[in-house]
Amino acid sequence: MMELTRRDWIRGAAVAAIGGTIKSSVAAADSAEAPIQRKGNIRHSVSRWCYNKIPMEEFCAFCKRIGIESVELLGPSDFPVLQRHGLICAMVNSHGIAKGLNRVENHAECLAKIREAIDAASAAGYPNVICFSGNREGISDEEGLDNCARALKEIVGYAEQKKVTLCMELLNSKRNHKDYQCDRTAWGVELCKRVGSPSFKLLYDIYHMQIMEGDIIATIREYIQYIGHVHTGGVPGRNEIDETQELNYPAIMKALVAAGYKGFVGQEFIPKRDPLTSLRQAIDLCDV
Repeated sequence: MMELTRRDWIRGAAVAAIGGTIKSSVAAADSAEAPIQRKGNIRHSVSRWCYNKIPMEEFCAFCKRIGIESVELLGPSDFPVLQRHGLICAMVNSHGIAKGLNRVENHAECLAKIREAIDAASAAGYPNVICFSGNREGISDEEGLDNCARALKEIVGYAEQKKVTLCMELLNSKRNHKDYQCDRTAWGVELCKRVGSPSFKLLYDIYHMQIMEGDIIATIREYIQYIGHVHTGGVPGRNEIDETQELNYPAIMKALVAAGYKGFVGQEFIPKRDPLTSLRQAIDLCDV
């Protein structure tokens, strides 16, 4: 077994040298081994955009190797690659962030894209489709809630039929997404109540909500029924979720498990060090 692994690595290294990258050979060799068996309490996912410099095939092979189930924020053109590696897309893309459901004039365009995403997710057997409130642009929180609820009620029945959950992402409006409306958990929860369907929930982004309101574990405990998906990220900076930042991610993961959370946790930090090493360390850290 040692000799086989070494030969595979050498062969991969030769190919990589021709292609100009040795990292891909290491990941390819790594992926030839049996996948790491995780504890099963947390379903691991990762946002593709944070690792766009790594070829998709190589990235999926590495994810499979370290016990990740999903590569997310993708569209149908990427699904065949996921399927070749035995992965899924736990959160399928739809419309953009700034131009969202809080303005009536955006409804037709956004709902058409959401419907297409629901169809794609349902056909592939994937659980969630992302959506966004959009920026305020002078709209009050109450008007934004009314407009978002009106739009979502038009599409959530279709999501129910297709067994797909729509998840609106909570983003910070302080540093990264100026003027974004769904920037507090309470606002998102109120929207969930107005829509009134188990097929609409929140994408609780820990990085963004730590910036806006903190109190992460207590918020999870209070509002777990409205959380359909979770994202990570180190604060400050949105980098590695290790000892360099202010959040205790193992404690947060344990709180999710204790609250009965069954969804995915998507790693969505921007690595400052070797990206694949950092990703594996994050998965190890969150595998409580």
